Amino acid sequence: MPRKKQTMTGFHAALARLQDPNASLSATALSALSGAGKKELNAFAQTWIALPLERRRRAARLMVELAEQDFKLDFNLLYRYFLADDDAPIRAAGIEGLWEDEDAALVKPLIGFLRSDPDPGVRAAAADALGRFVLLGEYGRLPENQTALISEALLATTRSANEDLVVRCRALEALAYWGDDIVREVIAAAYEDDMPEMRASAVAAMGRSADPYWRKTAQDELESPDGRMRFEAARAAGELENREATPRLIELLDDPDREVQSAATTALGQVGGKAAKAALTQVAASDDEALSVLATQALEELEFADGSEFLLFDFDADQRPDAEAGDDADRAEEA
Repeated sequence: MPRKKQTMTGFHAALARLQDPNASLSATALSALSGAGKKELNAFAQTWIALPLERRRRAARLMVELAEQDFKLDFNLLYRYFLADDDAPIRAAGIEGLWEDEDAALVKPLIGFLRSDPDPGVRAAAADALGRFVLLGEYGRLPENQTALISEALLATTRSANEDLVVRCRALEALAYWGDDIVREVIAAAYEDDMPEMRASAVAAMGRSADPYWRKTAQDELESPDGRMRFEAARAAGELENREATPRLIELLDDPDREVQSAATTALGQVGGKAAKAALTQVAASDDEALSVLATQALEELEFADGSEFLLFDFDADQRPDAEAGDDADRAEEA
């Protein structure tokens, strides 16, 4: 009981700070809003509606960022409240904040946002959010009728000539998780689009599809002069576990685009192999703090994968179904 009282006290103190125009929006104060229940939500709503628009926007965005940094923070009830806000950036923040929420009750509202919200930023956020539900459907954790409903909505959005480009791009990337044969056709059409943003999203979709058919195409885009395309191609190479892309991914560790460097680092941890491990070990020991952390995480992923293979297969490495291709790649790396 004392602990609950202390939590309530912190929550109301945070609300008082939130409505104080002279008080900054501190991470500490907003973090105290975590774990709100229905009773706290009523108090929050009374405070929220009286705040200036810009302060509401900044508070909503900061809550999303804080939860991304600390998984223990729980603003889910507040995010759901944001979905009904009159302001589009706040609605979008609410959708983005629910990125880990797998409640199937969110499907219909998200489809509603995708189809009819007046703001393209909100529609794009809804399309992105629906991707995780497509994936849940592929894992058998969502009823087939709901998966079909989501996929049809995303497919229609991707093909809509009247929809904003950013919304079509996010819809394509979300649709890529769908296991239907039509996805390959949709990705191929997007890859031939006149807009570079759509072509980059097509490469992102190639990776998300987990379809080996796209390995060569994505690998070719690692040579693109467009940094966004190299970034998406590097991510796709990792998601597709394309070990043949290893030499180029290692080169991209020195790419002038910082995001490309990060994507290549993560991808090397996914494709594996001796050359990838050696490159990651070198980066992990470097003075580049950000890349060192990513490289360390990638090496941990490699070690986990190696351990999983050892546990799952009770026979020699050269008997594994994928061993021949992997060994050939390693020999090519050494050569």
